[in-house]
Amino acid sequence: MPETPRKLIKNTSVVLDDQWQLVDKEQATIPAGDNLVLPFVLWQKHEQEISTRNDVGVWFDSDELPFADIAAKLQALPLIAVSFPVFSDGRGFSIARLLRERFGYKNELRAIGHVLRDQLCFMRRCGFNSFVLQAHVDAQAALSSLNEFTEFYQTAVDQPLPLFRRRG
Repeated sequence: MPETPRKLIKNTSVVLDDQWQLVDKEQATIPAGDNLVLPFVLWQKHEQEISTRNDVGVWFDSDELPFADIAAKLQALPLIAVSFPVFSDGRGFSIARLLRERFGYKNELRAIGHVLRDQLCFMRRCGFNSFVLQAHVDAQAALSSLNEFTEFYQTAVDQPLPLFRRRG
């Protein structure tokens, strides 16, 4: 049975030709190919041999925090993904803010796993700029959800000033 293409929103567009291959957590070795997104444990295990590649990303489970001692190494990665195992697990939001605000990560930050249309706007506020949608999700409706709110009271990655500071 052919694999169903993933639905991906990147920045403010639906992307139909995502080239990144998510490597399963059970994988013991790095598979052949380009544009691999390795689970954190596999990335750590093979860090030396892949350090010169610019087509390898890493993904974190919600219980794996990116610590300061690896922050400098993360800067070189073209893509970091964070897995949401269930909709009620909000730890991925915190991981995104850590990566963006504390560690200064500037490249693609992707939400994977149980990514809900209703949470995309808030994921973007925490620093995600790409989202892998589940097969049943309407990509255009999900894309429109990114702009459902026009103002926010709180600060976030996408708006570092609170509303009262932005109002003259």
